[in-house]
Amino acid sequence: MAKKIAGYLKLQVKAGSATPSPPIGPALGQRGINIMEFCKSFNAQTQEMEKGSPVPVVITYYQDKSFTFVMKTAPVSFFLKKAAGVTAGSKTPGKGAAAGSVTRAQCLEIASKKLKDLNAENVEAAARMVEGSARSMGLQVVD
Repeated sequence: MAKKIAGYLKLQVKAGSATPSPPIGPALGQRGINIMEFCKSFNAQTQEMEKGSPVPVVITYYQDKSFTFVMKTAPVSFFLKKAAGVTAGSKTPGKGAAAGSVTRAQCLEIASKKLKDLNAENVEAAARMVEGSARSMGLQVVD
């Protein structure tokens, strides 16, 4: 018989650095999830990734206190800031100077990485979504 799902929890954790301290510990603890078991398995699965990159995680926890988790790819904004070489987007996007610039080729590369997590039929449609995210961050998209 299948396990009874108690709920879902979405977190964004830095790759390779899950610790039982806040905000991870309290979020897991109040739902009865074994904090150390999650931290160990998450860090083991993310050791090949770039240290410190944000990884969205969806944790499914069950009534018998067990859990499973699915890792997604890093957010588009992380990839865009990395490609543009900036630490933050513009404070006033669409008004004034751009915070940086990305090329369409970089947007296409980011879209191919994120395609499985985006709601797009093909890479070109995903690239247009990435370009829109870049513009909303105050980045200029150049050819």
